[in-house]
Amino acid sequence: MADTLMDFDKALELFEPVLGFEVHVELNTETKMFSSAPNPAHESNHGAAPNTLVAPVDMGLPGAMPVVNQKAVESAIKLGLALGCSIEKHSTFARKNYFYPDLGKNYQISQKDDPIAYEGSVEVELADGRLIAIPIERAHMEEDAGKLTHVGGATGRIQGAEYSLVDYNRAGVPLVEIVTHMIEGAEHDAPEIAKAYVGTIRDIAKALGISEARMERGNLRCDANVSLRRRGSDQLGTRTETKNVNSMRSVERAVRYEIQRQAAILEAGGTITQETRHWHEDTGRTSAGRPKSDADDYRYFPEPDLVPVEPSDELIERLRGELPEAPVTRRRRLKAEWGFTDLEFQDVNNGGLVDQVEATIAAGATPASARKWWTGEITRLANAQDADAAELVSPEHVAALQGLVDAGTLTDKLARQVLEGVIAGEGSPQEVVDARGLAVVSDDGALIAAIDEALTSQPDVLAKIKDGKVQAAGAIIGAVMKAMKGQADAARVRELILERAAAN
Repeated sequence: MADTLMDFDKALELFEPVLGFEVHVELNTETKMFSSAPNPAHESNHGAAPNTLVAPVDMGLPGAMPVVNQKAVESAIKLGLALGCSIEKHSTFARKNYFYPDLGKNYQISQKDDPIAYEGSVEVELADGRLIAIPIERAHMEEDAGKLTHVGGATGRIQGAEYSLVDYNRAGVPLVEIVTHMIEGAEHDAPEIAKAYVGTIRDIAKALGISEARMERGNLRCDANVSLRRRGSDQLGTRTETKNVNSMRSVERAVRYEIQRQAAILEAGGTITQETRHWHEDTGRTSAGRPKSDADDYRYFPEPDLVPVEPSDELIERLRGELPEAPVTRRRRLKAEWGFTDLEFQDVNNGGLVDQVEATIAAGATPASARKWWTGEITRLANAQDADAAELVSPEHVAALQGLVDAGTLTDKLARQVLEGVIAGEGSPQEVVDARGLAVVSDDGALIAAIDEALTSQPDVLAKIKDGKVQAAGAIIGAVMKAMKGQADAARVRELILERAAAN
């Protein structure tokens, strides 16, 4: 049965949304958090066969002892510093006990009382340029669980499946979970703030080089908490937690949906069940998961096999010195350097193409041409192939392609054909031009021959041009371009047409 939804604006008239986010960032270390097994979150291990990236610790085998991954600790500290957090000098691990088939040990090594980073704040930028400070409660280290694949049934979910398979490759992948404090005062901006916050965490993780941060691969996952407080009341509402939302757009939509769903229930006199909920991308709805109380009985107790992590002041300051420019600061600097309008930069940023445009400019293209290619033809081709634009073509090839246009070797139309060849794996832009014979015909003799033939076959058009109706030249340009198979510079063709008409 479909949920009843209240109009979003009406919901905000009656209730104040209160938000909270838990974002899991998979670290791209060479090995896992507590074992020497290769880490599937590292790009080189992507797509590995099930249960091939495992070690006894990951499987929960008796006698297997965990060892902390130093690189993961450093990555967690970097992330904490980038979030404005204090770094814990005596950070401890704990066992979070629960049973699930893909958790071989029946507990997860995580952190409870002494997280590696705590009490910070990060600024997120909304589309209109406003900056919103998001308060960070903690960032703690933990390991990921494995993955279940449900076989049979129509949906790929456990309901209706004939059986399930367990892949332990992901078990033990190093994670940093970032937990916000309650976010109040979001009002109508709540969905956009959710999207902007997750995007900011993604940008920070990528800038630090600690994660691929690709949501579609699960490198970065968000649990979105939403509750509603009736206007004029001090009492917080009951929250729901929408789990593992895997795109920024989906986070935005899930928050909006929960506000509308909860408002309809409350206004009808119902109550909100405190529970986890699942986001369905296909329907744009959430559905109930499991009930959840404020004090889940995970029976935390100190991890007896791991000593506390005690980073030195020297290590913390060294890592602080390695922090890159903050994403918001970088975006504002690049926008000014490139001379983009708000809308132009928004197109680049919303497409996740800032890095690609920057690299293309560094390779020699102008900011305007780099933006044109990435937000235009490349994005169109990526959408048609259901692919990531950044993976279709390199910035260096885009810059080289624009260079051929600037040199007059290609028209924009021919350049689009060359781009398709590059994406198809036919080589560099110049190699595609050579192989396909796509260069602009620059021989005036060949162009004049085609023009004279077109003028002879259309004497009425020639007469109009001679009478000063130069717009009539368009018909001749079309005929010449057809004869040249599109491999002519239309501007040069027009110049020659007018010259030949004057001479006749």
